[in-house]
Formats: sequence, structure tokens, C-alpha cells
Amino acid sequence: MLITFEGIDASGKSTQIRLLRQYLHAHSIEALTLREPGGVPLSEQIREMLLKSKSEMGSITELLLFSASRAELVRTLVQPAIERHQLVILDRFYDSTTAYQGYGRGIDLNIIHTINHIASLGIEPQLTFYLDLLPEDALMRKFSEKSLPLSFGKDETPLDRMESSGLEFYRRVREGYKILVQENRHRFVELDALQPINELHKQITEILCQRLPLLRERLSHQR
Repeated sequence: MLITFEGIDASGKSTQIRLLRQYLHAHSIEALTLREPGGVPLSEQIREMLLKSKSEMGSITELLLFSASRAELVRTLVQPAIERHQLVILDRFYDSTTAYQGYGRGIDLNIIHTINHIASLGIEPQLTFYLDLLPEDALMRKFSEKSLPLSFGKDETPLDRMESSGLEFYRRVREGYKILVQENRHRFVELDALQPINELHKQITEILCQRLPLLRERLSHQR
């Protein structure tokens, strides 16, 4: 089973994945947890280029780099794990590409869908948690975490290359996610990212228990 977490930057995906991994481990269910871009050495190198590069990068270049990173991760780790019937949890997958490069950057969605299918080797998530957050709240979170003022100079920004794309970009990305949720209700679960961390975790585990028979069985035996 493939579970993915989606949302704009600072929505709390990584925190919820960490809590979920701990929860599953406590119930004797091991999950392979990975992030995108990254997860394997080549993909991590691409991640560095995408997030830290100071060079100008075209939208198509960005799309292809993200997709190349995904293709290597899927080929190396994700596909073999799924074939072994292992639970896989991804911090981002191809929905991020549709939201960021499609709706955010404005690349033709037909191109996005074709490349997504190629880079994912045709693998689709069975369950996607979307943590919804306004871009303004995301920005506040970013600067609060770093204890920095909201005003900063061009060369002083603590944000990475993607995070520095601006509020209008992130508004388009969020709107893209909203459309994806509507179009894929069979697998998307939308949650309010402003909720307390523990409340979000509780909602995620309750939903997962409904979707994952093995976890439901383990919990019933422990009662």
C-alpha cells in the first residue's frame, strides 16, 4: 500500500509522517518512509540542485528534475517495496508536481500528467492525506520557526528556492491541490493543517485504521 502526504510547504507533513511512523511501529507495523525529492543518493543530489541552486531555472527544467528524482526513487525503493507488499509512506509524490509545476508554474496539465505517469512507473497512491494551509499562514510558520522578521533583503532570505516563489505562486498551488482533492475523492483526505498536531495525528490514525485491515486487526487484538 502506498500512502502519500501532500500540502504546501510548512503544512506539517514531515511532523505527521514522523508521528505516524512511530504509531505504526508501536503496533508492530513497519513502513518505508521516504521524502521527495530525495530518498536515494542521486535523488538527493537533484534535491540539492532544485532547492539550493542560485542559478535561474526554467519551469520545464524544474519539472524534469523533480520527475527524474522521482523516477530514480520509485525504481530503486518504492516499486520493490510495493512488490514485497510493504507499506510505503511518501512525503510528496506526483500530486506535488501537478500542483506546483502545473497549477503553480502554469505548465500544460496534459504534459504534467504524461510525465507523472512515466516518472512514477504507473504506480498510484491508495491514500493521500492533504494538509490544507493558507500561504499566509505557511509564511508565518516559516519565519516563526526561524525566529526571523517577515521583512528581509534579497540576499538574506532564509527560504529555499521553491519557498521563495512568492505568495501568488503558493495561492495557485493551493488552488491546484483543492482541484485535485475534488477530482480524486476516492483517495484524498483533506485535513485542516492549523489544527493542533496531536489532533491531526489522531484523525490520520483513525482514517488509516479504516483503510488498513492489518492495523485494524492488530488494534482489535490489543483491546
